[in-house]
Amino acid sequence: MRIGVIGAGQLGRMLALAGYPLGLRFVFLDQSADAPGAQVGRIVRGAFDDPAALRELAEHVDVVTFDVENVPVEAVQPIAALKPFLPPVEALGASQDRLYEKTLFRELGVPTPPFQPVDSLDDLQAAVRGIGLPGVLKTRRMGYDGRGQCFLRSPQDVTPAWEKLGATPLIYEGFVDFSREVSIIAVRSTTGETRFYPLCANTHESGILRYSTAPYRHASLQKQAETYARRLLQRFDYAGVLTIEFFVRRGTLIANEMAPRVHNSGHWTIEGAETSQFENHVRAILGLPLGDTRPLGHSAMVNFIGELPPLRNILQVSGVHFHSYGKEPRPNRKLGHCTITAASAAARDRALAQLLRLEAVATGGGRNLSQAERVHR
Repeated sequence: MRIGVIGAGQLGRMLALAGYPLGLRFVFLDQSADAPGAQVGRIVRGAFDDPAALRELAEHVDVVTFDVENVPVEAVQPIAALKPFLPPVEALGASQDRLYEKTLFRELGVPTPPFQPVDSLDDLQAAVRGIGLPGVLKTRRMGYDGRGQCFLRSPQDVTPAWEKLGATPLIYEGFVDFSREVSIIAVRSTTGETRFYPLCANTHESGILRYSTAPYRHASLQKQAETYARRLLQRFDYAGVLTIEFFVRRGTLIANEMAPRVHNSGHWTIEGAETSQFENHVRAILGLPLGDTRPLGHSAMVNFIGELPPLRNILQVSGVHFHSYGKEPRPNRKLGHCTITAASAAARDRALAQLLRLEAVATGGGRNLSQAERVHR
């Protein structure tokens, strides 16, 4: 079986690494010949909306999936009519528009922050009056890792935010005073078999995921997350991995966004779960039995952003597993990650703090020292 992946980033690369032991082969569509996926599969060169490149990809594979959300729905609908395209095109489209996504959440009974569409300065002023401050003005499409967002704290922030983002359709959301950010990784097969990984707790910096810890054990929140994820899986007749990010506020979950793909916050599953999110994704889209999602002890995942610390510094931490994506350093670019596995949450957190300190020393990043001091329990 051959799987086509639109996008050859690190997520596509890790899909292939998980699929090769199962006897699967991978072909990628990407504009870059040296994208991470090129290390493990053939690259069909082309843009995500290039009909000829998409057709070439589809002709050489049995099923098509993707590792990014910015795949134009209109471009992939023709190949979805020829080959299985999973997760479904409808789910892909829903994730690309924050207004559509939040409206869908509301229809399915998934709690969200208050929100309103914004297409003019008058709309924004009305949204601020109706929802209140603080709040976040976001582009409806294409924003990720903190991009395309403005935080509004006072009425004086309204006009500058509009001037910065107003050239594109927007959404204004009320700020959620949360105690934690968590995410759930769900997976559903073409046969309908469904499994859930335990919640993980996420810490962001400048809108980019810095580290995650798992499992985040909270029976009530786990039940809520699984209930909401199941509603989305059933709504789309979904196959593959689906991720939902939540805010935790006073014992309840508030949905932030979903990702219809394998997700950064699920990287811990490679070493920290019985079956990784990547292997379960390929199992799901091929209709194979899903693997066990139980955690193997306690794990942490740390993103390396902008530059990689020396390998020697990373590997001296007990229980660490390092993954480099083979990408050129660039500010705010995810270059690799590591997973820490331990028998207890306390041991995991000690190792995580040690790793962050070593990284800070190696890269001169004082920010990491403060992070190490506040590693959560």
